[in-house]
Amino acid sequence: MIHAYQEIYLNNAQAALGDAFDYTVNTCGIPGDDFVKLFVASSVSKRMENGEPACVAGQSGIELAMEILAETREQELKIRRQEQYGRSPEYWIGWAVAYYQWYSGRKYSEIFKVLSFENLRKMYSTLHEADITKFADIADRQMREYFSEINLKRIRTAYGCTQAELAESSGVSLRSIQMYEQRNKNINKASADTLYRMAKVLGCTMEDLIEK
Repeated sequence: MIHAYQEIYLNNAQAALGDAFDYTVNTCGIPGDDFVKLFVASSVSKRMENGEPACVAGQSGIELAMEILAETREQELKIRRQEQYGRSPEYWIGWAVAYYQWYSGRKYSEIFKVLSFENLRKMYSTLHEADITKFADIADRQMREYFSEINLKRIRTAYGCTQAELAESSGVSLRSIQMYEQRNKNINKASADTLYRMAKVLGCTMEDLIEK
């Protein structure tokens, strides 16, 4: 797995997203589910996914929260953070999800589609003191169950393209496309040229076709 940014920045990214969740929910009174929607809709989530230094290392959680609210709600936050003693469940949610996004390479929109804020809160009591890899394993299992279709089939179907049409437009054989979608052939081992040609037809990136 090639990560979007180096592991030395991971702790910063986790702390920043953890603080952003804690600040918006516990200090600003924004419901967790609402903040998840705002975060996913903002450019901040995309920039964190891409490993933009300003997001994963250059800004505090409160600064990220302010940027998210300013961008999505045109709302300026000026609420002073209250004194904290220990890490809240909301902090853990942001901290854990930031790790899993880095670990898996999945988009935040996909992660929160499967792992709702409320579900993550329920995980807190049993997982907040466990090694983060245990959370990653559980998240992985749930993601695979939800996204049971291979990315190629899911994207092709959403695009409204048949296997035969994709084969004709991309130059990739129909048999290969069928085998990829049936998991009889590992798409992660496809050549860059094959991935590029299919991605170009489907209007997505090559990375979108890779199975995490």
